[in-house]
Amino acid sequence: MTQSKTYAPESFTTGAIAPRYLTQDIAGIGGTIKARPEDFLVEEIPLYNPSGEGEHLFMLVEKREMTTLQLRDALSKHFKVKRHAIGHAGLKDKNAITRQVISLHVPGKTPEDFPGFIHDQASVLWVDLHDNKLKRGHLKGNRFSIRVRDVDPLTVRNAKQSLDLLAKQGLPNRFGEQRFGFLKNNHLVGRALIMGDAQSVLDLILSPNPDAPNNSADARQAYADGRFRNGFELMPKVFKIERNLLRALSNEHPPEKAIKVIDPTAAGFFISAFQSAIFNHVLNTRVERGMMDTLCDGDLAFVMKNRSVFAITQKELTAGEDGGNPFAARLASLELSPSGPLWGTTMERAGGAIDLLECEALALAGVEPADLVACEADTPYPMIGGDRRPMRIPVIDPEVEGGIDEHGAYIRCAFELPKGAFATTVMDEIMKSVSAGV
Repeated sequence: MTQSKTYAPESFTTGAIAPRYLTQDIAGIGGTIKARPEDFLVEEIPLYNPSGEGEHLFMLVEKREMTTLQLRDALSKHFKVKRHAIGHAGLKDKNAITRQVISLHVPGKTPEDFPGFIHDQASVLWVDLHDNKLKRGHLKGNRFSIRVRDVDPLTVRNAKQSLDLLAKQGLPNRFGEQRFGFLKNNHLVGRALIMGDAQSVLDLILSPNPDAPNNSADARQAYADGRFRNGFELMPKVFKIERNLLRALSNEHPPEKAIKVIDPTAAGFFISAFQSAIFNHVLNTRVERGMMDTLCDGDLAFVMKNRSVFAITQKELTAGEDGGNPFAARLASLELSPSGPLWGTTMERAGGAIDLLECEALALAGVEPADLVACEADTPYPMIGGDRRPMRIPVIDPEVEGGIDEHGAYIRCAFELPKGAFATTVMDEIMKSVSAGV
């Protein structure tokens, strides 16, 4: 494993610096989202409809203030199936009312063979059969309806201007604050895992932190004091990663051995957050330079329809009539977008100045491509192979309205986004106050 480099966490701000708004010339409306679950509605848009026959039970479930994994566990218990027999296309917000399709592998059975699913926070809206399990990414996108509270309804004009601009030019495809966790440091944990810096992994996850939930404060102080057994006993059971680490430390495991108790899936998520932070930095740079909606020599153009990429050269950029850009119409229609890096061992590299920009973002975090290779080769942690992500995405069928209900004034914004996009990124462009910029 590559040795950790001299590194100050506060210098790695790629996941935390304020976003560079495409709508910077339009005043934000401020306000608050997710004041109550009814203010944040999400409906999954399936990639396909169930066939009506097969071994998998497909159901559209509406849940309230409940994570997708909590819903999975409740369905597992009710239908008496293992967790791995349950499929879903993606994870949905907890502090919201969401609708998503869930699949359960129940060979030889039909919906009539099961009692109705009754739960205080979830209900089944329809049930059907299909021949395949629903897998991650098997969705077209999501439709959102979001009410902003604590806002002047007259600023609805600003909200409409911002949303109209995003619909025309595309949304800067930033990763939202959810990706970086409630401590806002998942990307730093991912970096420490990549670099083999076990002590930093422990400190970042377990140390006292003003952003940590209050019910974990005593356990975190115990860790800081070296009272690992006491910290384990004080840490609420909901914090499984933290408890496992504290238990390992209380058994006198050195840091390098202790961090091996981190579940590979969780480790992969931390590393994914690191990739996301680097992407956000590259995106911010391109927005600043007016390069988000243009293709440059060395770019890898992202085709929205089939999610493929192809290389762009200077010769191709002047191959149109009279030396014009042959990609101009496809860019204007949002059919094409420049892509950015989700750094990994198999990620397709851009060329020329674009590759240099992307390497500089990685270097800002004190990481080199060789470190990713070493991580994948020398540790059990899954180094996600890497991918290209579009710099911008379409905001489809936007709606804006202002009003007043029993809870006061609001501005409602509704829109559809392709899979993998964050609604909070849209709202941040409109409100300019949703997050600190991760």
